[in-house]
Amino acid sequence: MSFEIQELPDIIRVIVLLILGNGTSLERPALKRKVDHYCAGYACIEINDIERTVKEMAGEGLIVDEADRLKLTERGLHLGGEWQKLLLKKEPILEVVAGLTDGSITGLVAILSAFLAHLTIAAATFAAILSLAAVSITNFSSFLLGGKTEDIADLLTLKTLMDYSLSDIPDKTERDKSLRLVKQLFVLLHKEIGRSNLYAALISGITTFLAGIIPIIFYLTLPPPYGIVLSLAIVCTTVGVFLVRYRSKQSKVHWKITLIETVVIVAIGVIASLIIGSI
Repeated sequence: MSFEIQELPDIIRVIVLLILGNGTSLERPALKRKVDHYCAGYACIEINDIERTVKEMAGEGLIVDEADRLKLTERGLHLGGEWQKLLLKKEPILEVVAGLTDGSITGLVAILSAFLAHLTIAAATFAAILSLAAVSITNFSSFLLGGKTEDIADLLTLKTLMDYSLSDIPDKTERDKSLRLVKQLFVLLHKEIGRSNLYAALISGITTFLAGIIPIIFYLTLPPPYGIVLSLAIVCTTVGVFLVRYRSKQSKVHWKITLIETVVIVAIGVIASLIIGSI
């Protein structure tokens, strides 16, 4: 299947991939109702249009009919997952990476500041919670507002490209139906992405707070020098294992390069924060 959307079956194919992309199976009438949900009753898609699309997808090895239920093949699931990532933004790599990085830096700065300044437990707890709360709220608002703005801009660009391709359909009836369907599809995607942005913001905020508060708790509750040693070990483990491994896997970059980049970023952030704090 080409990426370019050139005709009505291409749009229906994308909708079917989005509907069945989670591994669910549906009978034809249920699939028709799901497609109608995407159409929002504005663009009428006949069962013949869906049958033709399903037949083409079966010929491409994307869908199979098992006991009168339609289900995506392994290739179809992979392709459906890619469309979900593209259109629904279901790949929380940025929010997890941002949460782990910012939380680790904030926690490390709070621990080192409390250790070097010989703060009391009460003062260190107050400063740590205040710093983590501020960074977590900042990440939450950034992903909720900034992410929504960026995603809407991406959707508008993608819709414009699809509209341009569909405008070449020679049959006026099918062309108008295709353009109406694309319009309703992106209206629904706009709502779906709104929920995805909220989930992304929550993931980023919670990840940030947990990545910072866990080592701080160990530093404040354990007697010296066990507290500082164990808390720093937790930060190093978070940065060196979870963050580096996740970034390396998702970005398809060798873990050694990712490790160097991550260590440099964390080191610069910590040193800069300590210098500013000492002024």
